Amino acid sequence: MSVSESGQSRPSASNGRDLSQRRLLQSIVEVARSVFGAVAASVFLVDQDSGELVFEAVCGAGEDHLVGSRFPGDTGIAGWVASSGQPLLVDDVSQNPQFAPDAAKSTGYVPRSIMAAPLISNGECLGVLEVLDRGARQRGELGDVDLLGLLAAELGMAVELLSPTEKTNGSGQLDVPLLQRVAQRLPSAPEPVANTVTSLLAMVDELLSRDDPAAASA
Repeated sequence: MSVSESGQSRPSASNGRDLSQRRLLQSIVEVARSVFGAVAASVFLVDQDSGELVFEAVCGAGEDHLVGSRFPGDTGIAGWVASSGQPLLVDDVSQNPQFAPDAAKSTGYVPRSIMAAPLISNGECLGVLEVLDRGARQRGELGDVDLLGLLAAELGMAVELLSPTEKTNGSGQLDVPLLQRVAQRLPSAPEPVANTVTSLLAMVDELLSRDDPAAASA
């Protein structure tokens, strides 16, 4: 917390940044779950000190208890994606050697299929965006892995920009269109998907503007 000239405390820039990041991560998993008609979607971030994978946002199965849970960095499909920096789609986890059934059981939900993509920024993996048991409904012309990769790429950039060393465009606003580029690259997206992305675009833009570090320290 910082103190204004009037003597009243107010959130520090770092607190505002953390709040923006949490809201952004939650927005992304909500988009991912809706776009893919999935049972659940989640974001793991890599703890830079321990190397562990930390649940930072969850939508769907496990959302009431998984945030903050930690796993060793090499655990399961998410661990493989984080270490390799490559996306992975597994339609039958029982046939995949990277799947960690014990870790899945500990979350309270064991999926049949998993799709995951790394959050990459400046050549470094910051975390993993994961989708469990995606549906079969039509989502547009992009393949599932390509679409998840787009969301993950935007999220990796946003997480980096919301870090303590984030760059602004000189006016105090974060210079990143976030989901806008994803929305523009969703060819022939069904109306429910387009509506979801559009509504979350507005929310993310509002959050980043309201919680901008420069504004918080003014």
